[in-house]
Amino acid sequence: MNKYDIVIAGGGTAGVSCAYTAAKLGLKTLLIEKNTFLGGSITSALVIPAMKTSANAINTDFFNELYKNLFELGGAITYSDGNRGWFNPELTKIVLDKMMSDVNVDVLFETHITNINSINNKILSVYIDKIDDNNTNGKQPALSEPIETRYLVDATGDAKICQKLNCEFLNKNCETQPTSLRFIMSGVNSPKFAEWIMNLDSNRDITTSCSVNGRTYCSTAYTWDSAKWALTPLVDKAIADGTVEKEDINYFQLFSIAGTHDSIAFNCPRLLKETEGYSSARIRILRLSAFCKKYLPGFENAYISSIANSLGIRVSNRVKGKYIYTIDDLLTSKKFENPVVVSNYPVDVHSYDKNSSTLQKVFKEYELPLESLQVEGYNNLFVIGRCISADFKAQAALRIIPSCFSMGEGLAKYLAKIIGNCMNIL
Repeated sequence: MNKYDIVIAGGGTAGVSCAYTAAKLGLKTLLIEKNTFLGGSITSALVIPAMKTSANAINTDFFNELYKNLFELGGAITYSDGNRGWFNPELTKIVLDKMMSDVNVDVLFETHITNINSINNKILSVYIDKIDDNNTNGKQPALSEPIETRYLVDATGDAKICQKLNCEFLNKNCETQPTSLRFIMSGVNSPKFAEWIMNLDSNRDITTSCSVNGRTYCSTAYTWDSAKWALTPLVDKAIADGTVEKEDINYFQLFSIAGTHDSIAFNCPRLLKETEGYSSARIRILRLSAFCKKYLPGFENAYISSIANSLGIRVSNRVKGKYIYTIDDLLTSKKFENPVVVSNYPVDVHSYDKNSSTLQKVFKEYELPLESLQVEGYNNLFVIGRCISADFKAQAALRIIPSCFSMGEGLAKYLAKIIGNCMNIL
């Protein structure tokens, strides 16, 4: 029987941080990932850049190491606002492989947990198997030999492990946010576009640009909400002439990609129906690319170079933990004995309806306690990432990539300390 100190299901943002930190601290670590690469939202869903958060953030060692490795490969920049989260998604896949290898994390790709052994609400072992997309006979895959673990971490994003264990969830009222299918356009004349958009829009909370290592980077946005957007006249014209539909461009946001001179990533289209899927989203992307080529100077010769492999999901299942973190905790900056996250990122709730989204700024830093990662009813089962024990609005502030990095790292440090103390007693 294989034995591990910690088994982590899900190699996304929270999972890789937890695995790297645990292994670096001497824990025998297994990371199980359903895809053929690590990174989750950063790589598979093209959720870039990582949003800027508090200068006093804790548990940032993993973030710093990731940035250092990417920077050395030309795959990360520090933007003009001091944000180091401008990553290149393809190079991130390679760097994460290297980082896991450096600290001896055992990584299994295209694999999932099929069954979990527990006694008296204590996880004892898990069974795994290779994902077989061609298995259409409806039979359960054959179980592998059990893998024994001291601790099991659900970093699947949608709490797949906790679903298997019939844990209690918090999302009973079905509060949700729209998903997005992101894409990249290359062949952009970035200096031309940046100069044009900076002249068009004087609002530096919306539109920014800078030069790093001789390359031009920029960011801008538009939504259909009733606010003053510099792009509104062009969007209205494009809707009128049939280039795009108003639903296509209800939310439009773009960022240059670190280490490239001609590629720009789009945080859109935002899908307005829960039933709307990949096919519909890709048609919307085609129309959005036509809008860019027709109306945005610098995009005349641009083309779609990548479409995300997975949707950008803002909220999903949330597990009931030992502590349910609330929006009141966040807004009152409640202090905790064992914080794993310190942040000041706004409460960011996207809506399916026009003029209904919320971006509520917070004026004090807030803390997320370790107990919101510990699943109710278990002493050795934890959740990290967007499925933590938090109410809907609090989760809307905590779901960003830097906070997920901190959750994973903070949990790993806590478990390493517990295991170390146990070994000292023995």
